[in-house]
Amino acid sequence: MKLSKEQIQAINHLHGPGLILAVPGAGKTTVLIHRVYNLIKNHKVHPDRILSITFSKASARDMKSRFNRVFPDLSNWKIHFSTIHAFCFSLIREYAYMKNTSFRLIEDEKNQLNKYALLKRIYLQVNNNHITEEKLEALLTLIGYIKNMMLEVDEFLDENKVEIENFKTIYKKYENYKRRNNLIDFDDMLTISLEILKSDNYLLDKYRKKYDFIQVDEGQDTSKIQLELIKYLAYPKNNLVIVADDDQSIYGFRGAYPKGLLDFQKQYRDGKVYFMEKNYRSSKNIVSIANRFIKNNKNRYDKNIITDNDYIEPINIIKVKSPADQYNYIIEALQDMDLANTAILFRNNLSALGVIDILEKNNIPFYMRDKKIRFFNHWLVNDILNLMIFAQDTTNMNIYEDLYYKIKGYISKRQINYAKSLNANQCVFDRILDFPGINDFYKKNLRELKFDFKRITKLKPLEAIRYIEDVLEYDIYLRENAIKFGFTYENLNSMLFYLKLISEECKTLQELIDRLKHIQALTNSSSNNKNTLTLSTIHSAKGLEFENVFMIDLVDEEFPSSASIESLYKGNVEPMEEERRLFYVGITRAKKHLSLITLASMNDRLKEPSRFLSELQKK
Repeated sequence: MKLSKEQIQAINHLHGPGLILAVPGAGKTTVLIHRVYNLIKNHKVHPDRILSITFSKASARDMKSRFNRVFPDLSNWKIHFSTIHAFCFSLIREYAYMKNTSFRLIEDEKNQLNKYALLKRIYLQVNNNHITEEKLEALLTLIGYIKNMMLEVDEFLDENKVEIENFKTIYKKYENYKRRNNLIDFDDMLTISLEILKSDNYLLDKYRKKYDFIQVDEGQDTSKIQLELIKYLAYPKNNLVIVADDDQSIYGFRGAYPKGLLDFQKQYRDGKVYFMEKNYRSSKNIVSIANRFIKNNKNRYDKNIITDNDYIEPINIIKVKSPADQYNYIIEALQDMDLANTAILFRNNLSALGVIDILEKNNIPFYMRDKKIRFFNHWLVNDILNLMIFAQDTTNMNIYEDLYYKIKGYISKRQINYAKSLNANQCVFDRILDFPGINDFYKKNLRELKFDFKRITKLKPLEAIRYIEDVLEYDIYLRENAIKFGFTYENLNSMLFYLKLISEECKTLQELIDRLKHIQALTNSSSNNKNTLTLSTIHSAKGLEFENVFMIDLVDEEFPSSASIESLYKGNVEPMEEERRLFYVGITRAKKHLSLITLASMNDRLKEPSRFLSELQKK
């Protein structure tokens, strides 16, 4: 394999700290495995003395298999390619053995005791109600962020507004329970490992002597505590090499800490910085525009992305009127493409729903990288379906009691409790009409509601959803309560939009329910589809490459998000810079063909094209 001058320089870095800044498609994995080979073969370093830390299990496996493939003469040697968490877990196990104790990992949902069940229980104890799946996910993200950024909970709350009731109490109960019972989650692996290294001189000395050379892949995705752990291990030899691209740091919500890279030469005065600026992946069209685009970020290393590849075709910026036009454009374009080398990328997983719906209708198989779509069991979807089910049987008090306060009517809890004591086979509204002393205002409301639900039974699903949204005033409930549930109104409105989209060709409620189940099953089984079209969030697509890439739903308030735009107006540029890095990661997945699609309207609302498209078009 022919290596470039820049790659050879990085491979030959031996002693002292080194930062290798590798642009997308620069061959960073090639450099890392060649550097390991160089240390072993040319400098007689034993493989046990080298620790290579990667961001994910998949990366570690990929690096190991590529090393064995490129250097078969060393394939029998045990080369340490490990995630930071796997390394920390082995350290904790050794510590536990020495102290005659044990730690139990609570990450697996299949086990009765796991972090999800534990946090649900604590939330119920503290707030006296059940946590939603979305709030649970937000809660876990916040806890992980605090740990990874090495913050105290009070320190975090001083600077951040949290929508989870009694967050501090829940956080402390969760941490105390784990400590008392020797339980650990993934984030604890990091915090406890750092505590061990700082308090146990024997283990600190042992691990420092064990590894003469440490190298870190995907340095831009490492958190503050991960960087601290690595720094602690590498000292005092400091034979530490970090391969990174600050322009591809897109995990700020998890505690990724690109500032650690920007401060590298402050941290290590003798540190050397290598620039690998040549992209071997993409056409000159894509590379030149990507280079110009990312320079709009200010908090970054001043570097250029260049390529020797040819110009192939201009980037396509496609402006359409509606989501239907967007999907039709994609279906038509896919006819002439190798699906196995094609990806449709999006900012949010919700965007996959409309794509899956149209692909299935056109018999186009797909592979969905991230199948965790918070839609099919979402409370909003359940609300709409349950209101339609209730319309068919208005005696069903169980459904109505869960939903009466989410729609118009001004029904009180007292009236509900009274109606529950009456004949269960009687219409709910007729029972409430019997409430002692009920006035004419309520009687009028109840008769209207009874008529509304009767009307819903005569409507097709799409019309029924619109009726619930507008006439029953469910949209007002969403608008007034979005923040309480940890959402933006736009996000909830998007869910309603995709439910309407899926319902368009359904004639009955049962058809809609079956259609939703079918799309969910298609998504879950898509991992069986090999060598076909890939659907992915940009986050999940990082590290991948495709001949053809479509990026969809490129409108302001979606990409970049409304929260990033709001932060920018308040003077905080970092959320917008991270979104710009995410957009940059998306466009640099493409080798030859890149289509960027924006829409004039979404969710029945006029939209502005993503401001990132304007930046791309500036000369």
